[in-house]
Amino acid sequence: MIGVVAILKVQPDKAADFEKVFLDLAAKVKANEPGCIAYQLTRSRAEPGTYKVLELYASEDALKAHGGSDYFKAAGAAMGPFMAGRPEIEYLDAVE
Repeated sequence: MIGVVAILKVQPDKAADFEKVFLDLAAKVKANEPGCIAYQLTRSRAEPGTYKVLELYASEDALKAHGGSDYFKAAGAAMGPFMAGRPEIEYLDAVE
């Protein structure tokens, strides 16, 4: 399994717009990616405008399929104007 933690900084006045786009993406991921075990947007309690996406994939192929999907690419473009910086992405290997 492969874990991903994505830290996303959003402009404070754009949070609702960002959440709407992301939640639409999350619904598509959950409906179309059986190799995606978890895909959850969370909002920081300590840092306003900071979101963390917690992701878990069954395999490297599942992770690649996610990043290559048309709806992921479209959501990234749609979220761009709401961002307050580049995403920080950390990839993790499951300990089993």
